[in-house]
Amino acid sequence: MSQAVSLLLFFYALITHIPMQRIIRDFHNLPSSPPGCVATIGNFDGVHLGHQAVLSQLAMKGDTLGLPAVVITFEPQPFEFFNPDKAPARLSRFREKIEMLRSYSIQQLCVLKFNQKLAQMTAQDFIQRLIVDGLNVKYLVVGDDFRFGKDRQGDFAMLQLAGKEFGFQVVNMHTFAVDQIRVSSTRIRQALNAGNLMLAEKLLGRSYRISGKVAHGDKRGRTMGFPTANIHLHRRNVPLAGVYAVQLFGIEGEPVQGVANIGTRPTISGEKALLEVHLFDFKREIYGEHVQVHFLRKLRDEQKFSDLAALIRQIEHDCQEAKSYFSGS
Repeated sequence: MSQAVSLLLFFYALITHIPMQRIIRDFHNLPSSPPGCVATIGNFDGVHLGHQAVLSQLAMKGDTLGLPAVVITFEPQPFEFFNPDKAPARLSRFREKIEMLRSYSIQQLCVLKFNQKLAQMTAQDFIQRLIVDGLNVKYLVVGDDFRFGKDRQGDFAMLQLAGKEFGFQVVNMHTFAVDQIRVSSTRIRQALNAGNLMLAEKLLGRSYRISGKVAHGDKRGRTMGFPTANIHLHRRNVPLAGVYAVQLFGIEGEPVQGVANIGTRPTISGEKALLEVHLFDFKREIYGEHVQVHFLRKLRDEQKFSDLAALIRQIEHDCQEAKSYFSGS
């Protein structure tokens, strides 16, 4: 899909924004007499530019047919169910994904709980129970490598045959590229892991961000002269680690500039990964606030220092480097 077409679809989504009306959780909450819809199926991790193009295309088709647009997704993601210890880091938590999907013209989100029961469902039952009886899909967009059903028996060809039988159209998601780079969640994870935030932003269509509630910590940063807003990550692993220049949104006076550390804090023998944000010239209490941390530039990897004095000197240097970045010097 060309960049010009993607921009057209993006602006269409902006001018036709319709707030999400309903979240359908699992099969037992599917409507008994669905009026029909256009739909897409996928993990939509990160809701990157490729996803956004699909969502905008779906919204346009729904508008043409006079049908609501529905996103079908899974929680947990299938790979997390089958191989939890090897599952790739999520770009976005489930809550973050919902918030991003609300920005597009999607009327409904259908969330299927991926468990043993769903894993054992045959491909034919999946089509009948969800696509035909549950949602009455008239137009379905999936990747041409999409597999579903017990032992991954279902594929794009099976969906096309079912579409001819039950009266719905099946189209594949076209590869979406930016500067000849295929946009994918995997590519974005690689960019974040390499500290290439500019590339990640180009593929996402926005700066990479993590959201969460500001929680009480051990107050260690305050005693060192660098109080931090602590945000629990609530995820098995994260796609980036280290020290970053950031902006924080979600509070009065946003954006507020600062420096953030995401990791286990090896100098103080930390074990659990945590996001800590030190905000420049900021003294207000923001415990309990739900905030978004935008990662703009990686300053360094997380490292273990010989003592707290060495750590403090490094934090001072990190703050100066971040301030230089924000000032453009």
